Amino acid sequence: MIKTIEASLNEDFTHPVRDVLWGHVYMTEKLALLTEALPFIKLSRIFQLGPVYQVYPGATHTRASHSIGVYHLGRRLLQNLAERGASEWLTAEGIKSFLAACLLHDTGHFPYTHSLKELPLISHEELTGSIILKEPFKTLVAETGADPYLTAAIIDKGINSIKSDELYFYRKLLSGALDPDKLDYLNRDARFCGVPYGAQDVDFILSRLFPNKERGADIDSRLIPNVEAILFSKYLMYRTVYWHRQVRSATAMVKKAIIKGLDAKKIKGEQLYNLDDTGLFRLLEEKTGDLLIKDVYEGRIYTTFAEIPHNQINIAALQDIERRSQIEEKIEERLGVKGVIIDIPEHVSFETGLYVVDENRSFSESSSAFKNETVNAFISTLYIVRVFIDQKYKNTLKTFSNSCDIIKEITQGE
Repeated sequence: MIKTIEASLNEDFTHPVRDVLWGHVYMTEKLALLTEALPFIKLSRIFQLGPVYQVYPGATHTRASHSIGVYHLGRRLLQNLAERGASEWLTAEGIKSFLAACLLHDTGHFPYTHSLKELPLISHEELTGSIILKEPFKTLVAETGADPYLTAAIIDKGINSIKSDELYFYRKLLSGALDPDKLDYLNRDARFCGVPYGAQDVDFILSRLFPNKERGADIDSRLIPNVEAILFSKYLMYRTVYWHRQVRSATAMVKKAIIKGLDAKKIKGEQLYNLDDTGLFRLLEEKTGDLLIKDVYEGRIYTTFAEIPHNQINIAALQDIERRSQIEEKIEERLGVKGVIIDIPEHVSFETGLYVVDENRSFSESSSAFKNETVNAFISTLYIVRVFIDQKYKNTLKTFSNSCDIIKEITQGE
C-alpha cells in the first residue's frame, strides 16, 4: 500500500512546466492535458491581481501560472505528509484527485480579482465544482486516475454526497493557514509586484508539517515564527498591494458598473460566469455602455475623497447595496458632483486554526506572539471605508476640508 502511495506521488511525473517562481514543475502527461483544455486556458487571460498592475506594473501574472504553482506545492506538501504517516489513510485515487483539485481550484474564478465577490452570484468554488463535473474536464480528470466527483468536492464544500475522511483531510490541506494556495500567491504576488513582504521559506515550512487525519497538517513550535511571518506578510500585502487605494478604486468602479447593469436589467447574473478579463469588459461595454468601464480600461481611476475607519461610520447601512447607492446619491447632491462610489472592503480572514503538537495546544494559545487580539487588530486596521469621486471634480473637492465629517453625517442619518 505504501509503495502504491509513493508511486502515485513520484512515478510518471515527467512532463516539465517551467515556472518563473518554482522552476521546473513536473506533471504526468495526463495532468498536463488539463492545462490544455479551454477552461484552464481561460485562466491565462485573467490577471491574478486584477487592476494591481496600474499601481505595480509587473503584476501581470495570471491565474493559470498561480494554479500551476498551487499544484506544485500541493504535490510537495502531500509527499512530505505521506512520508510522515499520512500514507496510512491515503489512496492512489485520492492523491490524484487532490493534485487535480490543486491544479483546477480556480477554473471557476471570476475575472478582475474580487470585483464580483459582493454580488448575489454563485461562488467561484461552486462554479469550479460544476466545471470539473462537465466535459471536457470530467473525462480528462478521470484519465489522470482521479475521481472527478472527489476532485470537485475537495474544492466545493457544498458537495456533500461524498462522505470520507480522506475528502475532509484534503479540504483541510487545500484551504487552511498553511495551504499551497496561500504559499504560492504570497510569494508570487510579491515577486511580480516587486515588494519584499510576501516571501516565505517554503522549504522549511513543508519540512516541519505533520499529518493529522482530522485537522490536516499540524506544526511544532519551531514553525511558529514562519506562521507569524505568513500572517504578517498577508497583512502587509493587503495593506500595500491588494487593498491599495487605487486598486480599491478601480475595483469599486467595475463593481458599480456591474451593479448598475444588473439593476437596469441590461445584464443578467449568469452572463458574468466563465468570463476572462477582456470578456467582462466587452460584456459591460456592449450591454451597458457605462463609461466607468471605459475609464477603468483606459486608466482614469477615480480619486479618493474620504477614508474612514469602519468603526467610525454606520457600516450596517453601507453593507446593503441598495442603501449604499442611495447614500452615494445624497453625497453627490451635497457636494454638487456626479460619480460618487463608496467602497466597503470584503471580509478577509487570517487563519490561525493550527495545532502545535509539542505544546499540545492551538496556535492562538501557543507561545506565539500572535494572539487573537493581534489578528483582530490587523483586520481592524485594514477595514477602511473609502469614498471615490471622478477626478474631474478634484479641484472642486479641495473646498471641502471636512470630507470625512460630511460622509459620516450623511451615513449616520440612514
